[in-house]
Amino acid sequence: MSDSTRLRMFAVALAGLLGLLLWAFVGLPDFGDYQGPYGDILNRVAVPERSTTDVVTAVNFDYRGFDTLGEEFILFAAVIAVASILRTLRGERSRRPDDDAAGRDVPTTSLLVRVTGLGLVAPVILVGIYIVAHGHQTPGGGFQGGVILATALLLTYLAGDYATMRAVGPTWLIELAEGMGAAGFALIGVSGLVAGGAFFENWLGKGTPGELPSSGTIPLSNAAVGLAVTGGFVFMLSEFLKQALVRRRAR
Repeated sequence: MSDSTRLRMFAVALAGLLGLLLWAFVGLPDFGDYQGPYGDILNRVAVPERSTTDVVTAVNFDYRGFDTLGEEFILFAAVIAVASILRTLRGERSRRPDDDAAGRDVPTTSLLVRVTGLGLVAPVILVGIYIVAHGHQTPGGGFQGGVILATALLLTYLAGDYATMRAVGPTWLIELAEGMGAAGFALIGVSGLVAGGAFFENWLGKGTPGELPSSGTIPLSNAAVGLAVTGGFVFMLSEFLKQALVRRRAR
C-alpha cells in the first residue's frame, strides 16, 4: 500500500471520527442541566447513613463498592499484563547500569534536580498518606493518594538512579503491597457479606461525620486501594525502567 493511499484512508477515518464527535457534542445537555435523581438522593442520605462528608467516596467504596472492585482488578490485570510483556525475554541480556540503552542518551542528573527531588520525597509521601487517610471526609481517596505515593518513588529515581529506587522499593515489597491491597479490598467486601448479609455491606460503626475514625469500612477500603494503586504504579515504573537497561542480543 502506497503512502498516498494510507493518507487518504486516514483522512476518511478522521473525518468520520470528527463527525461522530460533533454529533455527540451537539447532543450534550446544557451546562448546569442536571437530571440525575440518584445524585440528589445520595447527597441527602450519605451523611446520616454513612457518616462521611465525601459523597463521592461513599459511592465508590460503599453504595457502588462492587463496581469499584471491578475497576481495581482492571488495574491489577493491566499491571500483570505490562509485567508479562516487559519481563526479560529469552535472547535478551541485562546491560550494565552505566550503559546507555540502544539508541538513547542518558544525561547525568544535575545537582539541582537531585537536591529538589530528594527534598520533595518526604512531603509527597505525607500528602499521599493524608489524601488516603482523609478520603472519606475530604476530596481524595485511595486512587488519588496511591498515585501520589507512587510519585515519591519516581522522585527517588529522578534524584538518584534506578539502583537507588530499587534499594528504596525492592521488587518483592512492591509486589507484596499490590497483592495485599487488591486482596484486602476484596476481603472487605466479603466481610460485609459475612457480617452484614450483603457484599460490601458497611457493617462497622459509623462514628461521627467529620471525624477521622468514622464511616465504617470506607477508610479501610481507601487504605487497601491506596496500597494496591501505589504498588501497581511503582511496579509498572520499575518494569519500564528495567526494560530500558535491556537490549536484544544481535542474532
